[in-house]
Amino acid sequence: MTDSAGPVRVGLIGSGWIGRFHGESLARRIPETDLVAVADPAPGAAERVAGELGARYAYTDAADLIADPDVEAVVIASPARFHTDLVVAAAAAGKAIFVEKPMALTIADADRAIAAAAAAGVPLQVGFNRRFATGFAAARQVIDEGGIGTPQLLRSLTRDPGGFDPAAVKPGTIFLETLIHDFDTLRWFNPGADVLDVYAVGDALVHPEFAGRGLLDTAVVTIRFDNGAIAVAEANFSAAYGYDVRGEVFGSAGMVTAGDVHANEMRHYHAGGASGPTTRLNIDLFRDAYTQELADFAANVRGAGRPVPTGEDARAALAIALACIRSVDTGARVALSAVTA
Repeated sequence: MTDSAGPVRVGLIGSGWIGRFHGESLARRIPETDLVAVADPAPGAAERVAGELGARYAYTDAADLIADPDVEAVVIASPARFHTDLVVAAAAAGKAIFVEKPMALTIADADRAIAAAAAAGVPLQVGFNRRFATGFAAARQVIDEGGIGTPQLLRSLTRDPGGFDPAAVKPGTIFLETLIHDFDTLRWFNPGADVLDVYAVGDALVHPEFAGRGLLDTAVVTIRFDNGAIAVAEANFSAAYGYDVRGEVFGSAGMVTAGDVHANEMRHYHAGGASGPTTRLNIDLFRDAYTQELADFAANVRGAGRPVPTGEDARAALAIALACIRSVDTGARVALSAVTA
């Protein structure tokens, strides 16, 4: 399926905000990858990004990139609704696959993607970048080493810095595309445990005028695990002070935390108090994590066997998100079995 040596020849599908950043990593930041092709249906988009990043081929149809014999692995950064079909097509063509979250929007599609990759025998990695952030990875190591004992209370939060168009936010986005990161983090911070049920509340507190159109820009979720641990995940789309992502696990023998809104350790102490710069963009806060997840993907294409988020991890996080949507709609706690059956 692939060469046994040399840089992994990658095709990028989708050249929007995160797609372009991934393309820069593949072309410039990761020596083990070679960005050979870009595909994007927007007129001129693929040609522009391919030219800027030195990729040899540009396509408007992702099927042409997938069929390109020079492409041995694909990075899928298209809109979420296309992810599953692209995973299935890439698997059928024998390409190794990295797909941004969410891998799918239904359990049936998640199963379809997982089955396609398994049948083809190709790697399938999902873009849960927090696992690759230094602080989050160090926190997981403390948990693995028994440093906090048995996890009892967990917390994960995402507060985006705002500036979004409320009319463009589809119903369920806060769960399917934002909190899905937190759901994966909470599962990862409680290894070996399965989620039993969730209770979610959400509202349009940033843009209340859009509440009647299904906008949820603020949400809080409680999650119960089968080992007794209880978790809380929260999200808001307008943090005035910056991009804020944090995690915490409290256990029988201690606590571990990860994440910091501050851009660096500098603090300015002055007459009004103390202040310091904050991070405003996801690609700044998680710059190294976004790069490392693709570096590990490339290493695994070459057989390294590094631990990465899998299709099964994506399915599990999706199930939590879907249960949250049902919980908001019904006002009741929802068992995961109700959405995975």
